[in-house]
Amino acid sequence: MGRPLIKILVIRMAVFTLPFLGWLVWRQIARRLGRGLGPTPWAWLIGGGALLAALSLVVTALFPSGPDTGTYVPGQVRADGGVTAGHFVPKPPGGDVGNRP
Repeated sequence: MGRPLIKILVIRMAVFTLPFLGWLVWRQIARRLGRGLGPTPWAWLIGGGALLAALSLVVTALFPSGPDTGTYVPGQVRADGGVTAGHFVPKPPGGDVGNRP
């Protein structure tokens, strides 16, 4: 796993834990105010975290970020067995002038 994948997984896990963190803050405030607490709402917390994680995936699909303009050149296997990284080649400023009839 490369660094970008680990970064994405950490972000998704952080988004998933937001309902749990909110509940923990609320629990501390309720304890300081002397209010009684019921049982931990595990199903609601897990469902809320799953919903937030799913929404983050939808937002990522609708609003991609990164240099995805131009022509994608996939990674290739080098003679020494290594693999080059895939990358985007920017389009020329005038567009695809060479492909016009």
